[in-house]
Amino acid sequence: MEKFPISDQNSDVGFPPSSSSMDLNDQSTISETSDQSPASVYSFSYSRTISDASAFSDNSFCTPLAIPARQGTGKYKMTNGDKVDDQDAMDSEMEMMKERFAKLLLGEDMSGSGKGVCTAVTISNAITNLYATVFGQNLKLEPLSPEKTAMWRREMACLVSVCDYIVEFFTESQTLQNGTTIEVLSSRQRSDIYLNLPALQKLDMMLLDILDSFRDTEFWYAEKGSMSSNSNRSRPGSFRRLPMQKEEKWWLPVPCIPSCGLSEKARRHLQNSRECANQIHKAAMAINSTVLAEMEIPQSYIDTLPKSGKASIGDMIYRYMYSADKFSPEHLLDCLQIGSEHDALELADRIEASMYTWRRKACLTYSKSSWELVKDLIAETGKGDKNTILAERAETLLLSLKQRFPELSQTTLDTSKIQYNRDVGQAVLESYSRVLEGLTFNIVAWIEDVLFADRSLRSQE
Repeated sequence: MEKFPISDQNSDVGFPPSSSSMDLNDQSTISETSDQSPASVYSFSYSRTISDASAFSDNSFCTPLAIPARQGTGKYKMTNGDKVDDQDAMDSEMEMMKERFAKLLLGEDMSGSGKGVCTAVTISNAITNLYATVFGQNLKLEPLSPEKTAMWRREMACLVSVCDYIVEFFTESQTLQNGTTIEVLSSRQRSDIYLNLPALQKLDMMLLDILDSFRDTEFWYAEKGSMSSNSNRSRPGSFRRLPMQKEEKWWLPVPCIPSCGLSEKARRHLQNSRECANQIHKAAMAINSTVLAEMEIPQSYIDTLPKSGKASIGDMIYRYMYSADKFSPEHLLDCLQIGSEHDALELADRIEASMYTWRRKACLTYSKSSWELVKDLIAETGKGDKNTILAERAETLLLSLKQRFPELSQTTLDTSKIQYNRDVGQAVLESYSRVLEGLTFNIVAWIEDVLFADRSLRSQE
């Protein structure tokens, strides 16, 4: 792992910016070449901006570049209108950055009385709100507007720049000129941030490139109830009426396919993009699950745990988990016949509460007296500790449930961890991976809608 030594000459506080950082202007070249081939889109060359430049990295904060006007003498001259427009844009961006910075410092408490939330929760909310602002109205498989793309990259670079100064200390040996070996205290970026943040930024770039690849597509969209070829885009020819989407998606625009269907090239591009998005979704879910698992369980959640795991999970599930020699979570989920996402989330909360109840009881066995331990040892001989086995099976059942319902909302424990988390680095990683997970899920759903429309059209033929 790359080390990040302290250099007193480079920084007054002793924490230099990450050596893997680069100027945000380099990222602008990424967006300028977003129409490159799919193979180059998924390359893993991505660098994060340094903290000193990320907060004011947009060109609007720099000295405005004059747009030259051709004069009769052959020289370039900036017009007065360009000066006014550049100054207005710079003032608007500066005011927006001041407002965001103030909210971060005040902990979203505009009264200034110090009753705001902690910094970790503020940054987590800021990333979530930024995602809603940029992608909230994006309901189609199409490129993001240049303004929103620039806004997303600029403000995300600003929000994650705090991670450049979250470090861990370690000792290393140095040899002086006279041959003496000494140990010095050095710093490097914290290991969880060093591993996960660059990965999330690569996934972020790949998702934007997937959206950018859907320019000049063969399909288009029509608003629900307006099934005409010129409802959203003017396309030659006609198309056939397609099966309407499910009623729970009434707000989504309907993808429209030409009467001849999609070409093989377009269909293959959709399928490849879907496979890539599925892999990104798995990676984002894995990072989010890892970060949530490392977060400390709030005491408020522990106080609400039931005294009995059996009472929380129910008699039927408990009997199957306890009596089955070979536990099959998939078979148990099939028997439960979960009908909706709400039922799945309620079951997940009950399983998670039972799991931690059994884990707590397993830990309490070590505090018993010696005679009680002997009795428990005799009773549990040949089958291991009952609470430990039940906790492991509950964890396996919870994982299978989340895999079966990938769109499942956060459980009560996850929400409680995010609410009471005080670690800024974990807050950045959790919120960043969560919004990327949501964006990826939407992209896969949009691709599925288009492919479903194409299959329906071809089946009618």
